Amino acid sequence: MRVLADSDTPLPKRVLGRTKAEVTILGLGTAPIGEARVDLREATRIFGEVMDQGVNYIDTARIYGIAEEALGQLVPPRRDKLFLVTKVWVETAADAEKAFSESLRTLKVDHVDLVHIHHVGGKNLDRVLASDGVLSYLLKQRDAGKLRFIGMSGHASPSKFLRMLETKQIDVMMAVMNYADRNVYDFEGKVLPECRKQNVGVAAMKVYAGIKGGFPNHRKGWVGCNTPPERLPQALAYALDLEGVSTAVVGPFTYEQAMQNIGFARAYKPLTEAERADLLAFGRELATSLGPRYGPAT
Repeated sequence: MRVLADSDTPLPKRVLGRTKAEVTILGLGTAPIGEARVDLREATRIFGEVMDQGVNYIDTARIYGIAEEALGQLVPPRRDKLFLVTKVWVETAADAEKAFSESLRTLKVDHVDLVHIHHVGGKNLDRVLASDGVLSYLLKQRDAGKLRFIGMSGHASPSKFLRMLETKQIDVMMAVMNYADRNVYDFEGKVLPECRKQNVGVAAMKVYAGIKGGFPNHRKGWVGCNTPPERLPQALAYALDLEGVSTAVVGPFTYEQAMQNIGFARAYKPLTEAERADLLAFGRELATSLGPRYGPAT
């Protein structure tokens, strides 16, 4: 494991594609803490410490338990320093209006920077793209100043992400990209090149190859992730080494994990050829046991 940079080392930032926003290379994923057995006070403490350490990309969603409620106690006084992201897990404008309005109220803000159409791989894109679909709704909310950018996120079916990119309305993509799932879903090979062509900002998620057992264990942080502890810094580096990726969104379960991730990000350096070869060899072996656990791989 690499030696971590000290706490005085600032977190590097990158430009998030055509949004032109400067975001930290580590983003805070709020689902694990929001959905786990953590009380509101502890969730607020952890999220606040992460922000105070300089992380400015904050990723949340209405469906993430108490996450937005905790952020609502933190975001308003820090609003101009954060790139605030939420999601709508819906297909229609009517459902999106309900979810997004509730997010704004809970976060205690009048606008967010980015709203993802979440779980794109499982969506009926004809409904998403219909005149009364979620994309049309988000475009209207962007014009009204309630959001700045429109994104898409998810874990499976890269072909659906490509169809969404054909609309030329997507500003940011967040997808599973890690050293193992490149052999399963391969968003980096199938979708990332088109994002680069369109200058779509890209956030990588599940950079540690996800929690053991997949979605059924998303509230069970104690089972651990699929990446061994000694390989975590390299796993993060793999994602950040991908051309076009601006940030890696990582969701900690504990304060200790949150601070560890910040340490990894401060110390980030591109993988050497030897490190990359070793990690990819391990990833190929790991992928055979993981398989397409998030849904279709095409």
